[in-house]
Amino acid sequence: MNKLAATEEQLMGYIWEMKKAFMKELMEAYPDPKPAPTTVATLLKRMTEKGAISYELYGNSRQYYPLIDKDSYYLAHVNDIVETYFDNSALKFASFFTKQSQLSKAQLEELKKIIDSEIKSKET
Repeated sequence: MNKLAATEEQLMGYIWEMKKAFMKELMEAYPDPKPAPTTVATLLKRMTEKGAISYELYGNSRQYYPLIDKDSYYLAHVNDIVETYFDNSALKFASFFTKQSQLSKAQLEELKKIIDSEIKSKET
């Protein structure tokens, strides 16, 4: 799956959240100022062509649904970043992220808990 443009990712987020959505529902999800319906229709067409979404026809209306799940999409792109910018080293990426992301002490502690939990799950 190719990376979606930022505007497509925003729309994909609404589709992931709703699971299935008609154009009217998608338009309502956008904050003001809302994009033009033609803009959203163009995004939906491109996302369908990219294989990110599909739709079911109900008369003249299309109900859109995702073909890719959110976690798989983001994992693929994080892996691309790790491969491209961090010599395919998750450790280099993690080091950079924890040092450069301005995480608070509380957030770092939470991250540590997640890592400790993963370590425990690997021991069994």
